[in-house]
Amino acid sequence: MRTITTTQELAAFCELAKAEPYVTIDTEFLRERTYWSKLCLIQMALPVKTTSGQPGEAVLVDPIEGSEMSMEPLYDLFRHEATVKVFHAARQDLEIFFVEGNVFPVPLFDTQIAAMVCGFGEQVGYETLVRKIAKESLDKTSRFTDWSRRPLSNAQKEYALADVTHLRVIYEWLAAQLNKNGRARWVAEELNVLTDPATYTVLPEDAWMRVKTRTTSGRFLAVVKELARFREEYAQKNNVPRSRVMKDDALLELASTRPQTSEELGRSRMLMREGRKPEIADGILAAVKAGMAMRAEDMPKVDTQNSNIQVNGALADLLRVLLKAKSEDLGVAPKLIASASDLDAIAAGEREVEALKGWRREAFGDDALRLCKGEIALSAKGTEVRVVRV
Repeated sequence: MRTITTTQELAAFCELAKAEPYVTIDTEFLRERTYWSKLCLIQMALPVKTTSGQPGEAVLVDPIEGSEMSMEPLYDLFRHEATVKVFHAARQDLEIFFVEGNVFPVPLFDTQIAAMVCGFGEQVGYETLVRKIAKESLDKTSRFTDWSRRPLSNAQKEYALADVTHLRVIYEWLAAQLNKNGRARWVAEELNVLTDPATYTVLPEDAWMRVKTRTTSGRFLAVVKELARFREEYAQKNNVPRSRVMKDDALLELASTRPQTSEELGRSRMLMREGRKPEIADGILAAVKAGMAMRAEDMPKVDTQNSNIQVNGALADLLRVLLKAKSEDLGVAPKLIASASDLDAIAAGEREVEALKGWRREAFGDDALRLCKGEIALSAKGTEVRVVRV
């Protein structure tokens, strides 16, 4: 098990990867005590059989032991378009590299997304793919260990390498399936979201939208907005989790009680000890004051458009039957194609929904619109539902 800790070693391995059609990559990180993920380990593996005919090496890249190591050779590999960078459930891995290096791997392949469009269901886990495709089992005993502590045990290293060695077999199988069923474009469309900087950028002024509340009062939401803005700014600046500043239930309580003084703030039931520190307490009081002073025209408004649409219940039920029939025929999980809210929106006459865009329109949306127009009907034969043109 080779561990890379120098820039020279990393550059040499990345040069080998550039000569291959793909390289598998995974990371181990910690985020429980920080806002930004702390990168602890990178695992990489060359193909099972390389272009030279030799078995592909798998290595560990240790940014903790190699604290002086530059990641630029890895980022250069990410920009090398002749080599596919293969991940499983890549979102958190990509966020780390985007935040630290302002780079996305191109081209990218996510085996979780590919598996979903190849009939493995929603959010399929790596262990499931290892068992079903690689016909192997995983030892998960090291899964929840502290990856920031050194030295790493042999068990940790073996666990980490398994995340990229089995991934080679999984990638090759899924890539072949996509070529066979013609769904590579479906995967490419889904990957566009993962390589969009907006996916990983949380603007403090928009942070209030993540706070769940049923209250639609403009003044209440104004205070929520300012409190959420302060929490996000403080958490990002100090690299601490949002919950260390204040949890959502405390934020909503403060938006309701609207304390004006330190004494009033001290009466909060939900605010934890961390949130009572002077710098946080002062920020909370300033946020409440800003929310109370916000002009009516600047107050945030909850989007109630979807809650007010008039859904044709019978049509929505027919769309659900159509979706089930289509998903079974395609071997794709129904929720990946269209959500329940998508179906209700279509039944209410809405057309700007995800189920009517891209590959989803091809797989389901076109027939959904034909059903709405009365151009097709649904019939049953035994347990099979069929689409019949009218």
